Amino acid sequence: MAGINFYFHVHQPFRLRKYNVFEVGNNHDYFEHPETGLDKIVIQKVAQKCYLPMNNLLLTLLNRYPNFAFSFSISGVFIEQLQKYAPYVLETFQKLVATGRVELITETFYHSLASIYSKSEFYAQIDAHKGKLKEVFGKTPKIFRNTELIYSNEIAKLVYDYGFLGMLCEGVDRYLLWQKPNYIYTAKDLPDFKLLLKNYKLSDDIAFRFGQRSWSEWPLKAEKYQSWLNDAGIDSDVINLFMDYETFGEHQWEDTGIFFFFEKLVDYVLAEGKHFFTTPSKSIELFKPRGTYDVPELTSWADTERDLTAWRGNSIQWDSLETIYEMEQAIKATADPRLIHDWRLLQTSDHFYYMCTKWWNDGDVHAYFSSMESPFDGYERFNNALADLRWRLNQYQN
Repeated sequence: MAGINFYFHVHQPFRLRKYNVFEVGNNHDYFEHPETGLDKIVIQKVAQKCYLPMNNLLLTLLNRYPNFAFSFSISGVFIEQLQKYAPYVLETFQKLVATGRVELITETFYHSLASIYSKSEFYAQIDAHKGKLKEVFGKTPKIFRNTELIYSNEIAKLVYDYGFLGMLCEGVDRYLLWQKPNYIYTAKDLPDFKLLLKNYKLSDDIAFRFGQRSWSEWPLKAEKYQSWLNDAGIDSDVINLFMDYETFGEHQWEDTGIFFFFEKLVDYVLAEGKHFFTTPSKSIELFKPRGTYDVPELTSWADTERDLTAWRGNSIQWDSLETIYEMEQAIKATADPRLIHDWRLLQTSDHFYYMCTKWWNDGDVHAYFSSMESPFDGYERFNNALADLRWRLNQYQN
């Protein structure tokens, strides 16, 4: 019998508007207008397609089955948008968490790459996220999830030193080698720090392939997927199914049958009794580690390479990231709350993802998730905002 650990990541960025060079020094609003802009439109659209119907379904399943459980990580910037544009949606997330069987996972408040560039900023954003989860949900999580499941031995040490019991990360074949992702592992040189590795094949069968008519397994029925779980569960402890929450209703539309599939899957799993549903913290209580996951380089859950080239694979991404983090000490020295908040909003990983120029196996995925006309449009908007941020900073330094 294996535990099934469904983890859903919930995030929407504050999107950069068409901020042009002539506004630098005159207009400090870089993001979509709160009443008429794209952010409000997206939140309310996805609320109807995903957040409300899926939250309602999950609440129904929690009420139907006392042993059903799962976990969320919800970015701080997403919570801020719900508070502004859709507080009624936030209430449905609160109802789920209030059942006591939905575990919340901590991440960086601004969904940033701070773990790579700045230990102090990384910890500051963890603090901010923990504070927001305590304020909104009354919870203090024990498990950490880094932006885009970015992981390495060095990042594991940062997270362990902060005091977390464990961390979610991608099960990358080149580091798993002969091992399976379906166990608890420890981080290198950290025997008390537990890792839960995503089973990317079974996760992506739902997140990416479910609605693809060209897929050899289409249409995917709950009975078939349950048989795959049964096969994976042989000599396994925990099957980690990690995916974006927007998989349900937004990336995989309702007419694909995704909601019906999920409901029936939960029904079948619990009726058959071969597996049970669990959460990350419960998993590390139940199962002993089976090995060490040694990852010397940075990895993520993105694309076929499972590396960081989606965010810093070209010179415009690399330069933008280096520049924004080089400003840290000067920005923080101003003690200007709005300036610091805007600087942090510009750290959100989506801005750099929109600058990605990878157009091969994963190109259609990058295009789908981008709100920009092109990668260079994303770069132009970001760097015009960055120029204004520098202008504002110079007002303090002169």
